[in-house]
Amino acid sequence: MTPQQTGIGKRKAPAVEAGAGSSSSPGAAGDGEGPLLPKKQKRLETRHSLVHYLRGREVGAGDRAGLPGFEGELSSYAARRLPELLTERQLALGTLNKVFASQWLNARQVVCGTKCNTLFVVDVQSGHITRIPLLRDRVAGLGRAQPGCGIHAIELNPSKTLLATGGENPNSLAIYQLPTLDPVCLGDRHGHKDWIFAIAWLSDTVAVSGSRDGTVALWRLHPDMFQGSIAQHNDVGLPVYSHIHPMDVEAIPRASINPNNCKVRALAFSGKNQELGAVSLDGYFHLWKARSTLSRLLSLRLPYCRENVCLNYCDELALYAVGSQSHVSFLDPRQGQQNIRPMCSREGGSGVRSLSFYQHVVTVGTGHGSLLFYDIRAHKFLEERASSNPDSPPGSAGRKLKLICGRGWLSHDDLWVNYFGGVEEFPNALYTHCYNWPEMKLFVAGGPLPSGLHGNYAGLWS
Repeated sequence: MTPQQTGIGKRKAPAVEAGAGSSSSPGAAGDGEGPLLPKKQKRLETRHSLVHYLRGREVGAGDRAGLPGFEGELSSYAARRLPELLTERQLALGTLNKVFASQWLNARQVVCGTKCNTLFVVDVQSGHITRIPLLRDRVAGLGRAQPGCGIHAIELNPSKTLLATGGENPNSLAIYQLPTLDPVCLGDRHGHKDWIFAIAWLSDTVAVSGSRDGTVALWRLHPDMFQGSIAQHNDVGLPVYSHIHPMDVEAIPRASINPNNCKVRALAFSGKNQELGAVSLDGYFHLWKARSTLSRLLSLRLPYCRENVCLNYCDELALYAVGSQSHVSFLDPRQGQQNIRPMCSREGGSGVRSLSFYQHVVTVGTGHGSLLFYDIRAHKFLEERASSNPDSPPGSAGRKLKLICGRGWLSHDDLWVNYFGGVEEFPNALYTHCYNWPEMKLFVAGGPLPSGLHGNYAGLWS
């Protein structure tokens, strides 16, 4: 399969229903979207390069005993210093609607999934876009993508030889081979009954998917499915792929408070403990022991229960981080409670839409078009340095470091005119971001927060 390359280079707003995966009517939060609070955007001035710091790797090369400690200190310094050195270059995505998921494939290419159910690869240097054909269910026409759904998850396996995402039917799990992106298999009829919101790899051949139907499914791939680098094709040249069924399907427990909202929204895997964490939209965190089957260990009520739409795990700190409408909560399941106070995003209640760990620094993408950086060890946000002296100590400026993303593209359709009064600028919700640390690059993408608005944003920060 060779992907075809295409160049892309005054009424009151409707009420918004909180929670991802709910109504997809205009203005509703059908994909973890929410109310919009316009805010004038400011640009950060360009900072100095980090290259001369990285050359310090050569120092102490002859002293092997001291090298690991030096590398650790350098990585920690880079995690704290890199964000304020980043500058934005926007990428044009044409008329695609809202990027929900992204992953780096290599130093130049990022694979993305959108609300309009488009899977594509963007070259961050040239800006060229390659659309990837979606895999279809065995039964033609069954479960075609509904409006307002799209691709919510993209994950690479540990060896970066396979990619898991959604199919043409958003309830199905699609597996592609890397780097060719040839189709391998599709989990369709025997899997989920509603949209897949999250995916996590437990090993190179075992993946777990979480769905809006309130279940998690464990999938095991047989090595024969992806041996070789050339996809099989039928008589008319279309790629042929296997159809698989899950090894195990487990339903999350329904809370008595809100039993109809137990939708799995995000997953994160702890390889060290072989445990799978999940958050559901009814305000709970769930933990399973992940072996050949999934065995539930516990369920915890989260301290902040509105719009828990993202989850990440930090191996070094052995902590899960949960993003909600206004906070990031840190959980240690073995303690049974929080042992680090929550971080408040302070972004007007627009929500934490994406988050990631690197060492002890958490990067937060908000629903208000900004990136924030929180140092767990120091229990505070990273702050700007004095603009007159880049080498001044942290905190000398006293202002929270915030990267403001650009305008992106917004469709001027009837809904935009009728319900939003033709307002020209909206900050973009940053639904996804991913680091390429060897290249010191950060890819960020998203789109307008109200679900009825059609638009996109993508930027390379380097």
